[in-house]
Amino acid sequence: MDRKAMIEGLLPRAEGDPALMLRVARLMRADGQEARAVAMAVRIVDPGAAPAPPVLAEARQFVARTVPHWHFGLVRDRARNHAYEAALQAMIKPGMRVLEIGTGTGLLAMMAARAGAAEVVTCESNPAIAEAARRVIDANGFGDRVRVVAKPSTELELGVDLDAPADLLVSEIISHDLLREQVLPAHEDAVARLLAPGAPVIPGRGEVRVALAELPSPRFAAEPFEGFDLSAFDLLLPAERRLRSDDPDIVLRSSAETLFGFDFATAVPAPGATAETTCTATGGRATGILQWIALDLAPGLRHENAPASSDPRSNWRLRFFEFVEPIDTQPGERIGICGVHNRHHVEVWRA
Repeated sequence: MDRKAMIEGLLPRAEGDPALMLRVARLMRADGQEARAVAMAVRIVDPGAAPAPPVLAEARQFVARTVPHWHFGLVRDRARNHAYEAALQAMIKPGMRVLEIGTGTGLLAMMAARAGAAEVVTCESNPAIAEAARRVIDANGFGDRVRVVAKPSTELELGVDLDAPADLLVSEIISHDLLREQVLPAHEDAVARLLAPGAPVIPGRGEVRVALAELPSPRFAAEPFEGFDLSAFDLLLPAERRLRSDDPDIVLRSSAETLFGFDFATAVPAPGATAETTCTATGGRATGILQWIALDLAPGLRHENAPASSDPRSNWRLRFFEFVEPIDTQPGERIGICGVHNRHHVEVWRA
């Protein structure tokens, strides 16, 4: 019997048997039926299922391995959440139809409904997250106005998933370098196909910001041990370090400048590009380039995870690109910083 036939044969018997449901979920995953597998495992971890402890533990791991850890950090990022809620309250007019890309916990979708939206369609490509978000939304009493669609935004269809073009788009598919979560292609597609002409977008614009900085301690992964020099292994280190915005060791050594800016409210694809900006040094030793992001969420409402200015619980990290050798800067000295993006990722270096 092939795997597909085995799955279909076991399904009727698995109903109400968590251990057998878990076996079916494993078979589904092995067969490439990831969405069905996760949906089955989610039913096992449901509070009403009451599986045996070993089955529950494995089912939870089965589901959790599909959920990126940063989803939990987003909930704790109060500054980001307050900024998005302020933008939604400013932009939503009563009766609006809202589209959200990336449901996550369902927080932004519920904020949109609370701000006055008549209908919110929120899409989520991860089936486990989509199911959990449905439960969160129902538990908070917004199930009548917020609908979760378990598919990526690029697969949404007017007349199927949305009754009519949306009056507003909101998303938080933003990474540390702004682009890695595919915000450009997702927005370009949604603006072109799924929004009413001229519909507002939150965020409307994003920027990649840079400055010279000093970290007092260089990073070495392979420290000497008992006379052995292991430093050549450091060639395998990533080009960047990730830092919290409140890291006390960060010392800025220049003005902050915008290296790239992106309009998220246009359907015109932004091509990959290189750019150069010039920072004005404040003097002192610089050991690398610090990069962070800024979002224009609504007119007059900007959110930025700049060093020492954002909530220490910010889910976005600062990226630090360490120089091979530190440089000593003079006050007023102009120093170039270059960057490149391919629409999906940003890299930064000294000119």
